[in-house]
Amino acid sequence: MSRQLERLLQVDSLLRTRQRPTTLSLAEELEVSERTVRSDLAFLRDRFDAPLEYTPKLGHHYTDSEWRLPSISLTKGELFALTVGARMLETYAGSPYALQLRSAIAQLSKRLPEKTWVNVQQLAEEYILFGAGAEIDLDPDIWHKLEDACSQRKSVMMTYYTASRDAISERKLDPYLLHVYRGTNLYLIGFCHLRQAIRWFRVDRIKKLEILQEHFEPDPKFNAKEYMGSVFQHEVGDKLLSVEIWFDAKTAPYIEERRWHFTQEIEKHPDGSLTLKMVVRGINDLKRWVMWYGKSAVVKNPPELVELVKNEVAKMQANYTGEASC
Repeated sequence: MSRQLERLLQVDSLLRTRQRPTTLSLAEELEVSERTVRSDLAFLRDRFDAPLEYTPKLGHHYTDSEWRLPSISLTKGELFALTVGARMLETYAGSPYALQLRSAIAQLSKRLPEKTWVNVQQLAEEYILFGAGAEIDLDPDIWHKLEDACSQRKSVMMTYYTASRDAISERKLDPYLLHVYRGTNLYLIGFCHLRQAIRWFRVDRIKKLEILQEHFEPDPKFNAKEYMGSVFQHEVGDKLLSVEIWFDAKTAPYIEERRWHFTQEIEKHPDGSLTLKMVVRGINDLKRWVMWYGKSAVVKNPPELVELVKNEVAKMQANYTGEASC
């Protein structure tokens, strides 16, 4: 932003917030000469058709309080979209961008008439509601450090909590990607020096993070689009699996109305049921997803996924027949 534009924005703000602003008071506030202030006021009148006048009682003032300096071209609809976007981010607790976006919108709103801004806020707050479900406890500082490490290609050292083992470990990682899944699940994807492989880490489970001075070069064989394309939801396995899952007629419309994976194919059956086919990595998430549909879904392939579901169902049954200790 040029110094003059910055000063014009300051002049505009002072004319709206100060009582009886004079050329002298504006010059003192801006730390410039009175001549510069007179030049800026003339520029506002001549270039932007600002409705400026001076009277001994009011000082320099706008005769039309609804007039706004057209420094940013922003429609009511665009501001509304940003406002709704900010509320959406705030709903997903732990979003690292919610505060910055809200601050930016507040600055942009100053360029619109107050009535317009009030209407936008009211519409966003009263008629569009968001529900995010479970919340996470995210440290924004860690997220922003990861942004820097990814963009600068610097390795990181992190203290990480692994929920499945209930254990803390120290990991050195080359951060490749940051992945936001379903709004509330934020993942770091990169090369883990401990495992010597690409691994995923939940960002909210990173307890401490240090950006190292070491630069890294990503594996040339790693293709982000292809890698993420083979993932089902957020799990990555070691090999691609051909999956076939049957859904009954009652559930079929809900499966057909969404695209679950870019490789998916749907085979419809005469009785209204269907079979979903796709090629993905990882099956634990698939197991959880299939079981969410209960008796309405049956895994046909691969055999290892069939066994996973069978074992899970057997253990669940044991829980409800008194055969398992709780």
